[in-house]
Amino acid sequence: MHIQTGIETDRTAATGAGRAMDDRRSVDIVVASDAHGAFVWGVLDRLLDQPDLCFGNITASGFGAMEAAVLAYGVALGGQRGARTALTNFWRRVSHASMVMADRASPLRSILEHTIEIAEIRKKTCPVKLSILASNARTDAVKVFPSDELSIDIILAAATVPFLFPAVEIDGDTYWGDGDSSFLPSLKSAEPGAQLVIAGKPSRSMPPCSDHCVAAIPGASNLGRTQTIFDSAHRAGATMFLRPWTDWGELTAMRDRGRKKVEDWLMADHFLAGDRFGVEKKGRYV
Repeated sequence: MHIQTGIETDRTAATGAGRAMDDRRSVDIVVASDAHGAFVWGVLDRLLDQPDLCFGNITASGFGAMEAAVLAYGVALGGQRGARTALTNFWRRVSHASMVMADRASPLRSILEHTIEIAEIRKKTCPVKLSILASNARTDAVKVFPSDELSIDIILAAATVPFLFPAVEIDGDTYWGDGDSSFLPSLKSAEPGAQLVIAGKPSRSMPPCSDHCVAAIPGASNLGRTQTIFDSAHRAGATMFLRPWTDWGELTAMRDRGRKKVEDWLMADHFLAGDRFGVEKKGRYV
C-alpha cells in the first residue's frame, strides 16, 4: 500500500460519497509550471477540505504535475480525505529527502513510485481526469498527455527543470518541464463550475488585484467562473525553486499561504455566487 493510514479504511466512505457527487459543485484546475510546489499543495488541500466541492479536470505542468497525480490517486482510493492524506505523505517524503539526499533530482522517481500507483489514475473510473503537459526537448513543442496515457516517466518529465536536469525519454523522444505557462490550454468544461488557475506570480496581462483576492483571467468567456490564484509572496519563495526540498516548517508555511488564498476565494463567494459574480463582483478585480 503506497499511501499511509487513512485511505484504505476510507474506501467504503468514498463509495458512499461518490453517490452524492452530483450534489457537489465541480472545480476544474490548471496548475502553471511556475506555481510554487508547496503553495499548490495548500490550494489543493483547502479545496479538498470543502465538502460541497469536487474536482473535475486537472491540467498540470511543472512540479505541480506530481502533486496533481498524487491528488488524483488519493481521490481514486479514498475520496477527498484520502487525497489530503496522500498529499501530506508525499510532502513528508519530499522534506525527508532534503535531509538525507545531496542529489535533488534522483529521489523524485522513488518518491513518486512510493506514493502512487499509476494504474489507478489511468482507469476510466478515476474521478479526477488528469492531463499532464511536457515540452519536447528537441522541438520545444508542448504535448498534452491524457489520463489513460500517463506513466511515471511522463509525470517526471513534466517536473524536470529544463537544462538543469536531463530530459526524460518517452517513446523514443525526450521531454522535460513546460517552462512557459502561456502554453497552458484554456479550460473548457462541459458542465457549469469554477475554473481555477494556480500560478506562481501574476502575469503582465493579468489585471491588478489586491493581496487578498484572485485575479480574473483576461479574455475569458465567463470571468465569474475563471480565476487565477497566485502566491503574493512569490519573490520571498524564489529560493525554493533553487532548492525545491527544504525543511518541514518552510513547506507548511507556504502550504498555509495557499490555504489562505483559497479561504479568501471562498469567503468572497467567487464560486458559490455562480452567474451573479459576473455582475455583482466584477468591479472588485478590474
